[in-house]
Amino acid sequence: MIAESTAQSSPIPLAVIILAAGQGTRMKSDKHKVLHPIAGKPMLLHLLDTVAALAPSCEIVVVGKGREQVESALAGRTVSTALQADQLGTAHAVGEALPALGDFSGKVLILFGDTPFVAAETLRSMLARLDAPDAPGIVVLTHSPEDAGAYGRVILGGGDRIAKMVEYKDASEAERAVRLCNSGMMALSAEDLRTWLPRIGNDNAAAEYYLPDLIMVAAEEGRVAVAIEGAAIEAIGINSRAELAAAEHHWQQRRRAEMMTAGVTLIDPASVWFAADTIVGRDVMIEPGVFFGRGVIVANGATIRAYSHLEGASIGSGCEVGPYARLRPGAVLEEGAKVGNFVEVKKATLGRGAKANHLTYIGDADIGAKANIGAGTITCNYDGFFKYRTVIGEGAFIGSNSALVAPVTVGAGAIVGAGSVVTKDVEPDSLGVARAEQKGIAGWAKRFRERKSRKIT
Repeated sequence: MIAESTAQSSPIPLAVIILAAGQGTRMKSDKHKVLHPIAGKPMLLHLLDTVAALAPSCEIVVVGKGREQVESALAGRTVSTALQADQLGTAHAVGEALPALGDFSGKVLILFGDTPFVAAETLRSMLARLDAPDAPGIVVLTHSPEDAGAYGRVILGGGDRIAKMVEYKDASEAERAVRLCNSGMMALSAEDLRTWLPRIGNDNAAAEYYLPDLIMVAAEEGRVAVAIEGAAIEAIGINSRAELAAAEHHWQQRRRAEMMTAGVTLIDPASVWFAADTIVGRDVMIEPGVFFGRGVIVANGATIRAYSHLEGASIGSGCEVGPYARLRPGAVLEEGAKVGNFVEVKKATLGRGAKANHLTYIGDADIGAKANIGAGTITCNYDGFFKYRTVIGEGAFIGSNSALVAPVTVGAGAIVGAGSVVTKDVEPDSLGVARAEQKGIAGWAKRFRERKSRKIT
């Protein structure tokens, strides 16, 4: 009985076929359409991460022109690819995935690589509807956009049963007045897909094989298709730069709302841009004009001041960044550290309470706790061939307009005099000064002006 109960509770295997072979000519780009980013992450990877929540046993991405780019983006993922060499329609694209499906037995979701916002919960609803007692043959995801435009229309019969699906160009005026539209996404069993797909013909103006024709093929066998309606945004396809910008805008609006709900203060939400993987703790204050690239973590209680750009950085609790600061990959600010205006940090760690308040570049460096870096200081980390590290000890003070030529170490508690070019290590608690002795020549400036004035006259 125990084994029988376990078998009943085991989920039916799931395969996902994602169509991504379209050329995306409206993007006018050398980059494959599905690799254009939203919040710094390719739209195809947004969709694959959503699909991962369903724990599919098989994922197949159908590729075409630009396949090398897509396959490179998929590196490290357990995703198969299938080639659609000739663009003969969506049904043809799915057919090219069947060999990769092999003898898989279970449910199949058919999705689109340029439609990244479909929700995992919506996909679960589609799969659950497929299991309902009336055993529909196909579940189609529909939506009701404010402007139905040229979407194909879905005409319902009784309840959620689909009586007819019609392309906009073939629809009557009455059918065009219907707002329920076809997203193209659907769920059905692998067995039915293998049986019905070869029956789709291409007797149409484009001589292409259309996936929605599966509905008619299923009906010929007495199997019904039903509709699950999702939010309009879930069915939005991205085919142009303008649509990409609109998708980015939608994603950012949603993420800003999530951030504020989680306890982050955004003074001007519309001016803050997050990446797909940005992590921000509670009681963080983010001022206007801040841009987060990929790989940023901000701990509780930090402040990110206006017009700062952060990427690949870890910011500790109580830290302050900006305004007008740039944190590049590998920047680590430990608790209470401060990076001020026009300071750039790259592949460097600022220890607890360390400060670099103005006009400074810190690259390939380790800055000790409570060290103070004066305005105009730079770590000279590159000699044109190799990078070298600078180490500044705890409590050290670096005077303004200093250049630290790496590799070099400034010991704990040491002071570097303003305007120094430091090429040798500075011992702990010592003073390091490296600049020419100042001299004064009486009357020189007056004589210089007189000499120049005589040349002018």
